[in-house]
Amino acid sequence: MADEIISKMKLDNIKFVNLQFSDMMGTVKSITIPTSKFADALETGLWFDGSSIEGFARIFESDMMLRPDLSTYSQIPWMNGDGNVARVICDVYTPDGKPYESDPRYVLKKVLEEAKQMGYVFNTGPELEFFLFKRGEDGQIKTSADRQILPHDRGQYFDLVLDAGFEARREMMATALAMGIDVEASHHEVAPGQHELDFKYSDALSSADKVMTLKYIIRAIAQRKGLHASFMPKPIAGINGSGMHVHQSLFRGGKNAFFDADDKYKLSPPAYQFLAGQMKHVKAMSAILNPIVNSYKRLVPGYEAATYICWAQKNRSALIRVPKYSQGKEQATRLEIRNPDPSANPYLAFAVLLKAGLEGIKQKLEPPSPVEENVFEFDEAGLESRHIETLPYSLMDSIKALHKDALISSVLGDELLRKYTRAKTKEWDEFRLSVSDWEIRHYLEDV
Repeated sequence: MADEIISKMKLDNIKFVNLQFSDMMGTVKSITIPTSKFADALETGLWFDGSSIEGFARIFESDMMLRPDLSTYSQIPWMNGDGNVARVICDVYTPDGKPYESDPRYVLKKVLEEAKQMGYVFNTGPELEFFLFKRGEDGQIKTSADRQILPHDRGQYFDLVLDAGFEARREMMATALAMGIDVEASHHEVAPGQHELDFKYSDALSSADKVMTLKYIIRAIAQRKGLHASFMPKPIAGINGSGMHVHQSLFRGGKNAFFDADDKYKLSPPAYQFLAGQMKHVKAMSAILNPIVNSYKRLVPGYEAATYICWAQKNRSALIRVPKYSQGKEQATRLEIRNPDPSANPYLAFAVLLKAGLEGIKQKLEPPSPVEENVFEFDEAGLESRHIETLPYSLMDSIKALHKDALISSVLGDELLRKYTRAKTKEWDEFRLSVSDWEIRHYLEDV
C-alpha cells in the first residue's frame, strides 16, 4: 500500500504532507513535511516533542513518534497551488515502539479490539451541528450594539437561505466528498446561523477520523467565505445549541446485531443491553461527551437537547432514541444518543459509548420501560414516579461522576484520566472565579 500511496502522491503533484493527530481535547495537531521525506516517515516514523501537547508526555519523557495510517491519505483541495498538499492521520507511539496509551485514537482502538473479541464491529453516524457567524472587514466576529454575536442569517429549520452561509455549506460538502467523506445531507438547523452536515454511517474509527476532518474543512471553508465557524455548544443564549447526536449499532458477521424482527421496536436482546449499559454510565460519560463548561448551557429543558436519562422511539426529549424501523432496512436498525455535543473529542466519545454498551451486554443489563411522553413537561413528582434521573448540571458534576465510575475511568487509563481531570478542573475553576456581565447587571448597584 505504501508504494501505491507514494505513486498517487506523484500523480496528485503532492509537494507537502500534513501529518495530523489529536490531543486529548480533540484539537487537530499537525507537522508538515516535504513529500521527499514521507517514505522515511513510513519506515521509521517521525519524532516530535510531546511535552507541549495537551494530555501528552511529561517534559522528561517528551519524545514521541508519529506513524502514518495510509488509509487516511487525502489531498487537501483548498491548498492547491504550485505544489499540492495532502494529509495523513497518524497514530502516536512511544520511543520503545509501543502505542502511546494516552493517544485518543489508540484509546478508541483498544475498545474496538474488545468489541472485536466479542465478535462485534461498532458503527457510528454522528450528526455534526455548528454555527456560522459574520466577520467584519477587520476579521473579527461582528456583534450587535448590546455586544451579542451575530449569526450570518435569520434562517430556521430546513430554510433555504441563499447567502454566504448556503454557499459555504455547499463548498463544505464538495470539499468533504473530494476528501473521501461520503456526505449524505446538509441543511439549515433550528437556530439562526446554525447548520448540520451528516455523513455516511461507518466503522467508529473511520467515523471519528471523518469528524476531525470535517471540522477542519468547515473551519477552513468558512474562513475563506469571510465567516467564522464555531462548534461551541451554546454560543447564544435563548436559542437552540449545537449537538452531535450519534447513531450507533453493532454488526456481527456482516449483519446488524441490533435487529430482531419479532420485537416491538425491532431491537435484539444485545441492543437492549447495550442501551441499558449506556444509560447506567451516561453521567460519567458526560465528562467526555459534554466536555466544556459551555456544554451545560445547552443541556437544559426546552431546547431539544436531552437532559433526562430515559429512552423512547418517538420522544425526542429522551436521552436515547430508537429511530423507527422501515421495512427491508434491517441494517439501519440503530440507537441514537442525543446528549453529545461537537466540542467532544470523537475518539474518546466513541470509546466510552462503546465501552458502556459492551458492559451492558456482558452484564445482561435490562433498560427501564420507554418514556414516550414529553419529559420536559414532567414535574418533579412525575420524574420521581418514573425513576427518571437527569444528566449532570455542570462540568464539575460530570468530572465527579467520572471518578466514581470505575468502568468509564478505565477507558482513559490512569495517566490520561489524571491529565484530563487536571485540565478540566482548571477550566472549571477559571469559570467559577470569573465575574460575568450578568452578575454585574444584577448585583453591582442592588447589593
